[in-house]
Amino acid sequence: MPANKNALIRYKTIDQCLQNKARNWTLNDLIQKCSEALYEYEGRDIEISIRSIQSDIQMMRSDKLGYEAPIIVVNRKYYTYEDPSYSITKKALSQRDLSQLKHVTDLLKQFKGFGYFDEMQTLVNKLEDKIIAEHRNEKPIIYFEKNENLKGLEFLDQLHKTILAKKAILIDYRTFQRNRKNKYIFHPWYLKEYRNRWYVFGVIRGNESKVVNLALDRIHNFKVAEDELYFKDEKFDLEEYLSPVIGVTVPNVPFERVVFTCHSKDAQYIITKPIHHSQTYKSIGEGIFQFELRIKVNFELEKELLSFGEQIKIISPLFLKESLNKRRM
Repeated sequence: MPANKNALIRYKTIDQCLQNKARNWTLNDLIQKCSEALYEYEGRDIEISIRSIQSDIQMMRSDKLGYEAPIIVVNRKYYTYEDPSYSITKKALSQRDLSQLKHVTDLLKQFKGFGYFDEMQTLVNKLEDKIIAEHRNEKPIIYFEKNENLKGLEFLDQLHKTILAKKAILIDYRTFQRNRKNKYIFHPWYLKEYRNRWYVFGVIRGNESKVVNLALDRIHNFKVAEDELYFKDEKFDLEEYLSPVIGVTVPNVPFERVVFTCHSKDAQYIITKPIHHSQTYKSIGEGIFQFELRIKVNFELEKELLSFGEQIKIISPLFLKESLNKRRM
């Protein structure tokens, strides 16, 4: 019997948690993360019991969905993958998939020699590596994160074409906070993926001086506004705009000097995978590392810091320390 939508979201969330070796995961931790994921997806609180998560883990361990996930319990309390490289998203391609990919890569090769193909060549190499590895029954070298159950992906291609055509759109959009539809004229500029969720950046008619982002999974529908003259600020640089933050939300607040510490055994994870490009660190003795970020504090940063649990200690700013302490309660 196929899993329902909410169950698949829980499986995906549990999988992401167990891949994160920076912290230990109890059943209550997994319940909290699954609740947050379902709230983001559904826009409402959905109660999850310990029995539900235990059943999810058993299902993931079984071969009913083809996962056979090597989930183990450490110290009779913490859940993790026995194989650190395992993920339920790393499933083998079918022969039909391989055949289609082979056709795509052969087609793309015909464009070699054109200037814009230089960037595409890397993608073609990745696809070829995957195809060869599957034919030889070997593990591929490169893995891609994906979420096939994410809402809004059906709009991605259409939005991309709309932006290329320089068209404004009439959009029906619903925020999670207010849970009501808003309809307005939107001028889309750029598409960006963050943590396996897609966003479109642009401006709303009547407020062209303020750049906003809309999550594709909260779009109900849209159509081209044929009579609307398309507007775009050609000087706007998305990378520069997002540089002060992690994620996609840029609040109108000053930069902060975010300082936190952690033990050396946990520091290597943060050193090798920096939270932000401004990150610096130093050893302050007794097996303790101090990290510093020059960044604007937003919701995404708080979520990232919370993901480390008790392994990090916030030093400053005080308002961030107090905010995280309240959210941990």
